[in-house]
Amino acid sequence: MPSSPIVIGAGLTIQAMGLALAVWARRHLGRNWSGEIAIKVNHKLVRSGPYRLVRHPIYTALLGMYAGSAVVFGELHALLGLAMAAFAYGRKLRLEEANLMESFGADYRDYRGATWALLPGLF
Repeated sequence: MPSSPIVIGAGLTIQAMGLALAVWARRHLGRNWSGEIAIKVNHKLVRSGPYRLVRHPIYTALLGMYAGSAVVFGELHALLGLAMAAFAYGRKLRLEEANLMESFGADYRDYRGATWALLPGLF
């Protein structure tokens, strides 16, 4: 990708939007958040904030930050890093969905039917 102030600015904007989304989503999860796939004591199914639109907005945010980096650097290895992250988060997403389905049953099935996994209208 050619390096120009407009392209770099676009990449940095994507990164900043990803960071803002990650912070917003993390605040809505509160004490339900964990780096590991786990259901905590008194765990609640969060449907507020960005979780109204997508089920995994933190993954969306992190992938957006990888995408922004790929745009800023314009190098093949940055695109490879984005692909590797997408593969890893795709795997974790499937495991997390199974865990949430087992824990919340019909409530999670309804939530799944009403939202997208990562990007509204796409996936």
